[in-house]
Amino acid sequence: MKRTAFIIALVALSLNLSALDRQAVWPKGKMPHRQAHQTAAMLDEARTPGFDAKQHAEAYLEWFDAPDSLTRNGSCMILISGGGYFSCCDMQHIKTWRETLTAQGIQCVNFVYRTPRPEGLPFWQTAWEDGQRAVRVVRNEAAARGFDPEKIGVISMSAGSHLALLLATSSQTPAYGKVDELDDLSCHINWGILNAPAYVLTDGLGVPSARQGYGPDVKLDSIFRFDSKTCPLSLHHGGTDIYSPNASTLIYRELRKRGVPAELHLYPNKGHQPLGLERGVEFLRQMGFLGELAPEEDVDRRYPSDSFACGEGRLEIWPAGKMPDAQVGQCLPYIEWFIPKERKTNAIQIIYSGGAYEGNSPESFEVAPVRRYLNSLGVTVVTMKYRTPRPSAASGLAKHTTAWEDLQRAIRVVRSQAAEKGLDPGKIGIMGSSAGGHLTVMGVTSSRHQSYEPIDDIDKLPCNVQWGIGIYPAYVLTDGMNGHNVNGGNLDSDILAPEFSMDLDTAPMLFLHGDADGYSAMGSVKLWERMRAMGVQSELHTLALRKHCFQHYASPGTDSYTWMERISEFLKEQGIIK
Repeated sequence: MKRTAFIIALVALSLNLSALDRQAVWPKGKMPHRQAHQTAAMLDEARTPGFDAKQHAEAYLEWFDAPDSLTRNGSCMILISGGGYFSCCDMQHIKTWRETLTAQGIQCVNFVYRTPRPEGLPFWQTAWEDGQRAVRVVRNEAAARGFDPEKIGVISMSAGSHLALLLATSSQTPAYGKVDELDDLSCHINWGILNAPAYVLTDGLGVPSARQGYGPDVKLDSIFRFDSKTCPLSLHHGGTDIYSPNASTLIYRELRKRGVPAELHLYPNKGHQPLGLERGVEFLRQMGFLGELAPEEDVDRRYPSDSFACGEGRLEIWPAGKMPDAQVGQCLPYIEWFIPKERKTNAIQIIYSGGAYEGNSPESFEVAPVRRYLNSLGVTVVTMKYRTPRPSAASGLAKHTTAWEDLQRAIRVVRSQAAEKGLDPGKIGIMGSSAGGHLTVMGVTSSRHQSYEPIDDIDKLPCNVQWGIGIYPAYVLTDGMNGHNVNGGNLDSDILAPEFSMDLDTAPMLFLHGDADGYSAMGSVKLWERMRAMGVQSELHTLALRKHCFQHYASPGTDSYTWMERISEFLKEQGIIK
């Protein structure tokens, strides 16, 4: 009998502790726009036999265990489920976010708002009211729970990301009238990780994007004010999401116009789902929300060894006396094969550096570490030196003309030699940084555009490629065709440079770009948008606070440090490596 009573007492204590972890958002009788059909419960609880909707009518916070004292960093993350504003259905995502973020030293709290959609009001109205109040309650709890009231973020999915975007951009617009003194606290948040924001564009208000986010009349919904308290965001979206990823590109552009640091992560051939949680964690670390950054390291130190491959020596790509548009003072172009000792794919990656079309080096930090990294994965790499400096003004040639000729010829030479090396001439990719990134875009989008008069049988081969990797490509928008982007590339009038043909052989690309780069990240974003409009699924990652040559020196644990892994992940997505 005593044992039974003890067990009952333990159960009662457990239930009481559980109840204590749930915190009502509204004071009793003060919740605005109460509607009888609405409840506040995660979907698994709402489907439990015996669930009483009347006892779950008000929004609440569910506080999870605090992080370990050794890892705690004084930050808090509000977790917001999606569900179309019909339910809060993302139980598994909430679990994953909580486990991942708690391990990073972040206090996590689940926010459960009223659903289904209210009647006679905007479909988001009651959730927005709950959301603003919830942030105030969380801020009020900061001292008691051991986190900084100015280190409050959100992570969200779908309709939850629509709500998170309202919280991030529109905190200075009251969603409800004051109910008590707690409403004197600010309801702004300090950062957000938004997965697949739904209902953001005017072609899909409350429904999937009817026109996939395309059209000059498709814009961001005006409810998002982008006010003075708008916070840094990391935006994550799949390229085939029915809630168009163009929503995230337009949000990103608005943040850039206001100088708000942000990241944009776009994934090819992915639908409506949360993506890249590890990128979100790296964003938090880069922004300093997880504590002080570790000292930066030289990227060359990560991959210093040439032991994974054998170089075959320099090979000039033009026959003697046949190089088109030869210029006095330019270097001679050549390629060099690096065959891995343990080859794991029959694909070929061509890599070259940037240098403003004034110089370039196959041994630079933009080339050698990547070549070694890919060689270690069993990928054959060909490095290229193209002609620089720029053609003389007297020649009348564009800055990139001779380099483009060299690239088209190099691709053909590589294709002509592939089979004899046991490689696939139909699996060739190109990669360049800065001016080399511009050159890569030329090679990817304009291979049907002849850059020189054919000179031999090699030039009968096509010079198209199967993929491209553009690292902070420069000169790709009209407001920065010869230098830094005057408008940051953010205006509608800042369009793609005219040299990109965007022909029918345009291949998928991976773009990596620093958000603070003077050669604007919007160049990569607008290229991604144009490719998606053509039906070409590409991948893109922008990096908060990072400038040009972001990877030369980087802090461990940031996406500037792990950037080469984005290349291997992209090649896996393209079926190039396993």
